[in-house]
Amino acid sequence: MEIDGKTRVVGIIGWPVSHSLSPLMHNAAFRHLRLNYCYIPLPVAPEKIGEAVRGLEALGFVGANVTIPHKEAVIPYLAELDVGAELTGAVNTIVRTPAGLKGYNTDVDGFLRSLKEDLGFVPIGKKVVILGAGGAARAAVVALALAGAAAIVVLNRNPARGRALCELLAPRLRERGWQGELTAFPLPPEDEEKVFQGANLLVNATPAGMEGFTAELPLPLEQLPGELVVYDMVYNPPMTPLLQECRRRGLQAVNGLGMLLYQGAAAFTLWTGREAPVEIMASVLAKQVENQ
Repeated sequence: MEIDGKTRVVGIIGWPVSHSLSPLMHNAAFRHLRLNYCYIPLPVAPEKIGEAVRGLEALGFVGANVTIPHKEAVIPYLAELDVGAELTGAVNTIVRTPAGLKGYNTDVDGFLRSLKEDLGFVPIGKKVVILGAGGAARAAVVALALAGAAAIVVLNRNPARGRALCELLAPRLRERGWQGELTAFPLPPEDEEKVFQGANLLVNATPAGMEGFTAELPLPLEQLPGELVVYDMVYNPPMTPLLQECRRRGLQAVNGLGMLLYQGAAAFTLWTGREAPVEIMASVLAKQVENQ
C-alpha cells in the first residue's frame, strides 16, 4: 500500500525499539487486507514519555503499542484503562477514542490464546508455576487467574519482589471474584518437589535464554512432573536452553512467539475493527526469527 494523505498511523513506543518485530508483523497484515495503515517504530527516551503519549493524540495516531521500559510509565497520561491493564498495572496497547487515549494489556489475552492454540492448555482448576516477577509475569498471573487457575506460584531470584507481585495482584483479583491461591517463593526454591507437586504448567517469564542475555535459569529440572507442560515466553532464539532440556525429557514445551503473535492480533483488531490475518502475521514472524 502506498502512503498518502489518508494513511492512518500506528506505531510502537519503546527504548530501544529497533529490535521489535511488530512493524514487520503489522505492516504485513495491513498490506494483506489492503488497509491504508502504516506501523512505525517510535524510540522514546524515558524522560520524554509524557510528551510522546500526548503527541499520539495531537498527531492523530490511531494508537500505539508500548514496550519496555514504558508499559507502566504511560498510564498517568491515559484517560482510561481496560480490565487487563488495570489489573496488571501495565499497558502494551493504546487506542485513541473520542474520550481520549485508552490503555489495554493485550498480553493477557495473547498469552491465554497462545496457551490454548500452541499447548492445548486450559487453566481452569490447574496449578501453574511462574518464573519471574516482572511485567510479563504480572500479565501471566492475571491471565491465568481470570481464566480460572486454582493455584499460581511465583518464583523469583529476589523473594521480596515476588512477594510484592502477589501483594499487588491478589487483592485486585479477589475483587474480580478469583478464589484461587497466589504465593511466592525464592528461585531456586528450597523445596522444589513441594513447589512443583501437582503443577500442570511451568511458565518462564524471565529473560533467561533470550538472545544476548547470558544469565542462566537457576532451576534444576529433575523434579518436574512428567505431565507438566512448559511455556517459555522467550522467542528469540526460538529454541532456548529451557525448551531443549524439557523436550529432551519428553515434556511438551513451546516458545513465546505465539504470545507475540496473538497480543499483536488483539491490538490489530482494536485499531482497525477487523479480524487480524493471523496466518500472515505468523508467517512473517517465523521467517524473521529463523533468519536472525
